[in-house]
Amino acid sequence: MNRYRVAMDVGGTFTDAVAYDETTGQYSAGKASTTPGKLSVGVRRAMRTVVDDLSAVSFAVHGTTQGLNAFLQRRGEKVLLIASAGAGDVYQIARGNRTEMYELQYRKPQPLVSRSDTVEVRGRLDPRGHEVDPLCEDNVVAAARRYQDGSYTSIAVALLFSYECPDHELRVQEVLLDELGADVPISLSHRLAREWREYERTSTAVLDAYTAPIVRTYLAELSEGLQADGMDVPLHIMQSSGGIITARAAQDHTVQTLLSGPVGGAMGGVSLARLTGNRNLICVDMGGTSFDVSLIVDGEADVSTEASLEGFPLLMPVVNIHTIGAGGGSVAYREGGGLRVGPRSAGASPGPACYGRGGTEPTVTDANVALGRVDPGAFAGGEFALDVDASHRALKTLGAEFGLEPAEMAQGIVDVVNAKMAQAIRTLTVEKGIEPRDFALVAFGGAGPMHGVFLAEELGIDRMVVPRFPGAFSAWGMLETQLRRDTARGFPFPHIAADLGDLQQLFDEMGAEIRSQIESEGVDTGSVVLHHAIDARYIGQEYTLTIPAGAQGVVQVSGWRNQIKAAFDAAHHGRFGHSNSDAPIEFTIARTTGFGDLGRAAPKPLESRSPADPVEIRPVRFGNAVCDTPLLRRDDLAPSSERVGPLVISEPTATTVIPPAWRLEVDGFGILSALRHDQPEGGASS
Repeated sequence: MNRYRVAMDVGGTFTDAVAYDETTGQYSAGKASTTPGKLSVGVRRAMRTVVDDLSAVSFAVHGTTQGLNAFLQRRGEKVLLIASAGAGDVYQIARGNRTEMYELQYRKPQPLVSRSDTVEVRGRLDPRGHEVDPLCEDNVVAAARRYQDGSYTSIAVALLFSYECPDHELRVQEVLLDELGADVPISLSHRLAREWREYERTSTAVLDAYTAPIVRTYLAELSEGLQADGMDVPLHIMQSSGGIITARAAQDHTVQTLLSGPVGGAMGGVSLARLTGNRNLICVDMGGTSFDVSLIVDGEADVSTEASLEGFPLLMPVVNIHTIGAGGGSVAYREGGGLRVGPRSAGASPGPACYGRGGTEPTVTDANVALGRVDPGAFAGGEFALDVDASHRALKTLGAEFGLEPAEMAQGIVDVVNAKMAQAIRTLTVEKGIEPRDFALVAFGGAGPMHGVFLAEELGIDRMVVPRFPGAFSAWGMLETQLRRDTARGFPFPHIAADLGDLQQLFDEMGAEIRSQIESEGVDTGSVVLHHAIDARYIGQEYTLTIPAGAQGVVQVSGWRNQIKAAFDAAHHGRFGHSNSDAPIEFTIARTTGFGDLGRAAPKPLESRSPADPVEIRPVRFGNAVCDTPLLRRDDLAPSSERVGPLVISEPTATTVIPPAWRLEVDGFGILSALRHDQPEGGASS
């Protein structure tokens, strides 16, 4: 019997599923309508579009937006925050810095927990975790009474210096469970982030408490539903770090799933780098409402140790993703005498004018339809035919405000949105000292391949890659990752005075902890790989850089002090454009990351076939010129073949546009690459 590895990704309109057949080495993709009232229903339906018998599933992974949506829509839990006496204002005060330097009307984000919902308890640890005052359990009992009387539904506990010693937080949990029962949701800050910075750690605990019960209910519901459908293997969940954990473990670390949906595309980029040999990639995901950018550098995803969600800091590993409001449904309009595109979106209903659902405002999709870059009869796999005349009417109305014909208006809309998306890419590259021309651009999402080459032209990039199933690429990427666990401990010592034995012992302790966690999720001991790192900074700096320390830790490397200092100087120069080899540095945090190998897909090359003739030759506008352009079906493209642009390539999940002066290459796995005519074989990025 065939065995399948399956991934599911929930979108605003559709839920995508991708299955890998372990017997044939081939993939299949399917989708089902997202069911907002009960997302698990749509996920289960999508899964059945690619696998008839769920007992044949050998591995399943899911990217959930349940917690993120609850946060964005501010429909999370009512949280009671328990803080150390004298530190109850930490969450309210936050930081004194402004994240938007030139925003005249800047306001700090409204906290998820008010000051009146914060309870202080006596008891204190010193900065090294030694007890100064014992915990006052009467205060904790009073907090439990407050919870019962205040209609709260979740508790966050963030006590001073608990990252050094968790005893007080653990005792608070014991007392609360004795008083309130075993079902009360409690988020302990040290379990989520054993790191310094009280505000950031408190914010992480509050965000977890705000979303955890909702996510836990959803994961339990989905796991039970899939089990009822016949699946007898554990469900895995994508983490914001790019790794996965079991749904059971995710219920104890729900905050780590907040960004799991968009991260799937970045991890797909890691696999694509391995498959194609292009190790430096800019991954762009353009859907109906948003545009996400992530980087693959030297074959690895760009991961940070902290993130910010609408102004709220999170202490956790997260793949760096920059998002703007630009997608196929972004509305074009006149403002201040100029053309604006997005961030407002027409959504799925009424949607773009061409959907024929009552929409009258022109969108990016309408512009592409009017330019001839979309096959009206095969859009979204032929689910519905597009109304081309409706697009022209919407563009004519807006064009009249600028004195432009509909086709000219459409070209203007596409140019504006491309410039906007190119600037988003520069935010993650040029503004950090990274040259985009050293990368290949990977375009996916329903609208990404339609704009990919034009973004590459804006940035001086010579190669644009379109993976298979681009509309479901985030789900595809989830099949390519590993089980991951992270932990950290404070190590606040000057570089020249740090005790090597203490650092080695810390790495050993964290490694044993991570191994135990990964093995408890069904991974063989021999398949666990550890990576150690340490955060460092020039003395006097506020923020740090994370410096890799190898699999065994820096202690076993001869001359480790000089090597770490040189590595830090190089990292600082790469990030900020300068460094000081004479300036002393200090350590702050030691980190350990563990990976557990659960196996991955091993795709086989497609069978060779003769190239098919175009479906039709259609007029397509590129800039001021209209070109007779072949319309091709992607399934008709022969592996290991080449064609010259202009081309429009249609498939059920996306449309790829290749303008003149570019050529198309199809590799043996069916991956598309667009290259400039003068670009040599193999491309510019490697």
